[in-house]
Amino acid sequence: MAEIGLDASWLSYLKPEFDKPYMHTLKAFLLEEKSKGNPICPSGDKIFKAFSLTPFPQVKAVILGQDPYHGPGQAQGISFSVPSDFPLPPSLHNIFKELKSDLGFTQDFKGDLSAWAKQGVLLLNATLTVGMHRAGSHQGKGWESFTNKAIEILSREKEHLVFILWGAYAQNKKEWIDPEKHLILESPHPSPFSAHRGFLGSKPFSKTNQYLIEKGIAPIPWDLNT
Repeated sequence: MAEIGLDASWLSYLKPEFDKPYMHTLKAFLLEEKSKGNPICPSGDKIFKAFSLTPFPQVKAVILGQDPYHGPGQAQGISFSVPSDFPLPPSLHNIFKELKSDLGFTQDFKGDLSAWAKQGVLLLNATLTVGMHRAGSHQGKGWESFTNKAIEILSREKEHLVFILWGAYAQNKKEWIDPEKHLILESPHPSPFSAHRGFLGSKPFSKTNQYLIEKGIAPIPWDLNT
């Protein structure tokens, strides 16, 4: 693992993390997994893709996920997204259901969320890798320290960001966000197990744009088909 794939604007802030003990421990863990023949998702060139598609100066909103999809070929390095030719995972299906309800879209969407990332939405998983078919298997190995630092830096260095926290795991990141400088939107996770408890109807997309407009920032074009 190397910091390959981070945009230079991110690397200027995060490069010191790669010399810290937790990152050396994490790298050793990943190399051991690889030596055992345990496939890792996403592929190495996509681990830091969120930091490539959304350079630091362009970040307007952050959608926090838990860990990458663990099925073959699913993980793209950006939270909740799958390649456009893949079936929609249940959580993403509910995200699109809420998107349509919130903004009045009637069209169907493919699962690739790269267009959001390129419009300033940092699609960040708390854990940047996972073992194939082993959900949560790389949690507690060091990635959380890295993504906590990214959130802390965003909160400190920027103003008027929108942090969209779906579910308890994402909401645990609140301690790194200054609520006086940024908008925090919280709701249950879009998973079928919890979406009906308040995710559906929470209107995160329109609330994000309303806040950005109030702060004199161009809203996010959430339509993935444009």
